[in-house]
Amino acid sequence: MINNIKWLFFTALIFLLSMPFSVSALRDDVAISEAIKNFKTTDNNVVIYIRDDVYHDYMRFLNGRKVQDINDFSGQFIRRDVVDMIIAQQALLLGGFNKQFSYQIGKVNFRNTKLLEQGELLLSFDSYWSQDANALSDKVFISDPVIRKGEYFSGVFTSPSNRKVFEIKHLSDFSQLTSVSTPRWRTDWDTLSALPLKSLTREDEWLSQVRMVSMQWIDFMLMPLMPEINNHYILENINLKAVPKVLMLLDDSRHYVVSKLHPDGKRAYKSLQQGLQLLRQQGLIEKAYRQAGFIPDLTDKLIINLPVSHKPAQSSSLK
Repeated sequence: MINNIKWLFFTALIFLLSMPFSVSALRDDVAISEAIKNFKTTDNNVVIYIRDDVYHDYMRFLNGRKVQDINDFSGQFIRRDVVDMIIAQQALLLGGFNKQFSYQIGKVNFRNTKLLEQGELLLSFDSYWSQDANALSDKVFISDPVIRKGEYFSGVFTSPSNRKVFEIKHLSDFSQLTSVSTPRWRTDWDTLSALPLKSLTREDEWLSQVRMVSMQWIDFMLMPLMPEINNHYILENINLKAVPKVLMLLDDSRHYVVSKLHPDGKRAYKSLQQGLQLLRQQGLIEKAYRQAGFIPDLTDKLIINLPVSHKPAQSSSLK
């Protein structure tokens, strides 16, 4: 009986915390729909819908510089989404796609996928896991990988006061821990599902996920590494920190997706592919993600979920 009451209380709190974001999401859906109706596409202009927090960090990282002039990907405001955004535009320009992008910002989250499928969005500047991209293959073109299979490692993020998470040293230690993610991110969900967890909770809203972990309702979650801020994520009352020197292999590749139904889809995809091939040949794609810290140096790191038979892009010195 007591456990049932606790669970009802927990569920009610999650619902209450999520309400403002649900209302906000509804407003964003209406705003995006209105923007689609009202935005006038020109011969040299393409509208891109992008999450507000990504756009703001992108603009702060550029700091007045042109996208094509960026060759150093270290800095305070760098994040995977921002690297993705810059690499995509550099590739398009190299491939001869010269249209200008007009950004419509908001809390779009999974709404981008719907817009891509409907042909309302040309492409996603936020790369997709291969599993997620392949599920949309009838509606989108899928680019060559920007992060190749075996290159992507995530941090294990938790509340700074959650000591039991910081003590993990072996895979078996996860049997006492809880985590949160969404099956909409297939690679993340599959990676966590393969762990011997005490429980894995589904929550589709990322902001709700980080709140749950910060408040220690959930023990940990997977997040991209943030070396420029010492892997310490703070947003208002949310405070998360990665377990030092412990990494989780997310064994999949990441790709850009381009809408097959968008009028510029075929041309943009061809240009994107040409540009990505040139950037790859020059070593600039790997350089960008390494500088940003998303392809980490594994010399002194423990890849805690690495199968014995699997060899990552780099080898870990810890056995």
